Amino acid sequence: MTDLGHARYCDEIVRQADLLRAVLIDADLSAKVPTCPEWTLGQLARHVGGAHRWAETTVRTKASEAVPENQVPDITGPGDAEPAALDAWLEEGAQKTADTLRAAGPQEKVWTWNGDDRAAFWARRMTHETVIHRADAAIAAGIAFEVAPEVAADAIDEWLGIVAWSQSTGADERSNELRGAGRSLHLHATDVPGAEWLIEFGADGFTWRRAHEKATVALRGPLTDVLQVFYRRLPADSDRVEILGDAGLLDFWLERASFT
Repeated sequence: MTDLGHARYCDEIVRQADLLRAVLIDADLSAKVPTCPEWTLGQLARHVGGAHRWAETTVRTKASEAVPENQVPDITGPGDAEPAALDAWLEEGAQKTADTLRAAGPQEKVWTWNGDDRAAFWARRMTHETVIHRADAAIAAGIAFEVAPEVAADAIDEWLGIVAWSQSTGADERSNELRGAGRSLHLHATDVPGAEWLIEFGADGFTWRRAHEKATVALRGPLTDVLQVFYRRLPADSDRVEILGDAGLLDFWLERASFT
């Protein structure tokens, strides 16, 4: 599958961080995040900012193995009592990450956790890490979550690739259960032409492609809502989406493809 391109990802890291900052700046940072119940909004902000800095350090140093967090400059960030400083820290980290990735270029050899070993991996991963946690923040703050359709579609593409990688390498045993010939899952965004996916289960695992075909179960709705269901940010039984066919198969997928 194609992606958005390295330059676009670098831009999106900053853009998505700016949108996240806009949600957080006037929010109660001690508020719990329903979709990440172990976190408050402040903790979510520091997770995202720390992830940016970890990726930036990994690429800047051309790391050949995972970088220990204690070797990442300023990874912890300011506390909730300093919202302006936390905001500036998020902005600075996203910008540094984008700048470092632009300077490296997509083919720069660097450690990644999935064996891709290119800076391109980190540009795409940090884009969608920020997008999905921005959805978490919006849910916690009680505001609407919106994202450009091409970014939302690419987030689904990337997630399918991650789950397929996990299954093929045994990185998470739950994804190994995503098999069983004769079953399939169709994702259908009703508001974006071409934003459709077919996931087919086989004896040796699953495969996926962009396609409009009948399946054992179909998840239909606006692309942003399909994205949120797929990432378990919106319940599958939400009235914002429609499920046609075997809803249990969709639940089966969601329970086994949520390891990160």
